[in-house]
Amino acid sequence: MRFVDEYRQEADARKFVEAIRGVIRRPWHLMEICGGQTHTLIKSGIDRLLPDEITLVHGPGCPVCVTPIEQIERAIVIARRPEVIFTSFGDMLRVPGATSDLLSVKSEGGDVRIVYSPLDAVRLAEQNPDRQVVFFAVGFETTAPANAMAVWAAQEKGLENFSVLSSHVLVPPAMEAILSSRESRVQGFLAAGHVCAVMGYWEYEPLAEKYRIPIVVTGFEPLDLLQGVFMTVTALEEGRWGVENQYARSVQRDGNQPAQDLLKKVFRTCDRAWRGIGEIPNSGLALRPELERFDAEKRFAVEGIEAEESPDCIAGEILQGLKKPQECSAFGGRCTPEHPLGAPMVSSEGACAAYFQYGRAEAILTAMPAIDE
Repeated sequence: MRFVDEYRQEADARKFVEAIRGVIRRPWHLMEICGGQTHTLIKSGIDRLLPDEITLVHGPGCPVCVTPIEQIERAIVIARRPEVIFTSFGDMLRVPGATSDLLSVKSEGGDVRIVYSPLDAVRLAEQNPDRQVVFFAVGFETTAPANAMAVWAAQEKGLENFSVLSSHVLVPPAMEAILSSRESRVQGFLAAGHVCAVMGYWEYEPLAEKYRIPIVVTGFEPLDLLQGVFMTVTALEEGRWGVENQYARSVQRDGNQPAQDLLKKVFRTCDRAWRGIGEIPNSGLALRPELERFDAEKRFAVEGIEAEESPDCIAGEILQGLKKPQECSAFGGRCTPEHPLGAPMVSSEGACAAYFQYGRAEAILTAMPAIDE
């Protein structure tokens, strides 16, 4: 398949590894900011192939993982209401709240439905005028335009029984929160290509300048990531900072302007809590005042709900790149994909799930899978 198969060739991957070995002179800590990239790195064995001088740390790039536990609890409370059809993408159903999850609500008789597009939820609202249809709007800038379109469509159709529970988060403020922390070890970023396909990468340039770090916009296949690592390490070794674009086949500096214009019509920036991390200023998207009638938090008066994380879960430290999943005492024992303590173990993009699925709990790893497996 064009633009996929050619980025999975093991021989080419090993050439990139040799090129990286040829330029690296000092140890460096690099962070990928996308859960999909994390899974590619671990599944394809790139973390094992790279020189020992490179430490890969995994950032808060899993939208399911960073959805705050309070928002899960709000979703559960809303989904239990008899007049509600609660809709969501499937990856949110098993994310644990304080005491339950949406899948349990469904098994108890709640009308919780998986949809494949937010516009599916709009159609449900049209078909069920006597029910309240709520869509769980989760994700980074990648999914926000489609969710904005759903709200815009509901307004155009005059639907008064549709609302969204918004938990959208933004990447640049999270990167700044990580870089400004005294505990941060990050010296270079692999930025998420799909986010930049929507927003462009001009937002990253002030960050690169302020903190004097290289940021490389990177794709999702093994060769994308290896080239991204090579570009980042080369910049570090040469003492350069700034933004470079490895993913030029999909990303332009200015991004997708129509999508950005739609976001501005529907959303405003707001402070947002991130699961395990806490509140990050201006890191979320909330509905604009003129569209707040579509805000499920306000419609169902659930703003004041609070909840606490499991004390055994170190998801916050993992999402900030301070610890690896196997450093958690609960990893693989009290916390598994079947019985997760935190979202990173259950999400398809979670770092803990990747480490569990691909055997990174072992102290010594000798098998090396082929890059193109």
